[in-house]
Amino acid sequence: MQAKDTRTPALLPLAAVGLGVVLLLENFLLLDGFQASALLPLLLVAAGAWLLIRGDVGTRAARSFGITRGSVEAATLEVSAGEVDVIIGRAEREGRLVEGQFAQSSRPTLDVTGVDAHLRFDRAATPWTSFADWQVRLADDLPWRVFISTSLGQVNADLSGLIVQGGEIATGVGDVRVVCPSEAFAPLLLRSAAGDVHVVVPPGQAARVHVREGRLFRARHAETRYQRVSEGIYEALRPDPDSPLVEIHVRGTFGDAYLA
Repeated sequence: MQAKDTRTPALLPLAAVGLGVVLLLENFLLLDGFQASALLPLLLVAAGAWLLIRGDVGTRAARSFGITRGSVEAATLEVSAGEVDVIIGRAEREGRLVEGQFAQSSRPTLDVTGVDAHLRFDRAATPWTSFADWQVRLADDLPWRVFISTSLGQVNADLSGLIVQGGEIATGVGDVRVVCPSEAFAPLLLRSAAGDVHVVVPPGQAARVHVREGRLFRARHAETRYQRVSEGIYEALRPDPDSPLVEIHVRGTFGDAYLA
């Protein structure tokens, strides 16, 4: 993983030192009739120039990565994204455990214990000025535990073709869009405090969606794709006989749940 470049241009520190010297001289009455506050705009100019030189304010620059599977037989993906959008999909290259892109200079971590891997993306380990989307594509031949959260961002997780051992996908302010996995050993929880939750079930997939409705959070389903079997419970129509049943639980506060 790339380490953060800690080298700092000298422009801003030199300007700060110079302003400090001027303030000291003024305090000791060595600069008669001079107002040091007149130099404050110069410090702002220097600060702006420093940010331009660094070039990482609001940057969406990203770097790609890939990790081979090796002997891993089960894995956990944990993403704490803050205000960064997250995109999840299926790995394209055979033999890869995970691949994709993450914000430049961030520090994702991978821990492997025996045959179990734990991959973590943490916004706290990423420069706050980096806003590149985090795109993570997962191997489709082993089970994944998936835990994804954002405070101000969206999650778009295409889990079709993947095996899921359960997990949770949550947003504070932002939408959640999830394509149902092909198999899930435990329920998958989707929730948003202020945003819509979209659940897409591919044709032929057996799925049961539980929606906890509230005064400001309602379920809206495509009648050609789902049947409402009881209060807040919807089942996908015309599943394949051999398709394993996937349980999805949806919660929200402000927004709606859309089943398509």
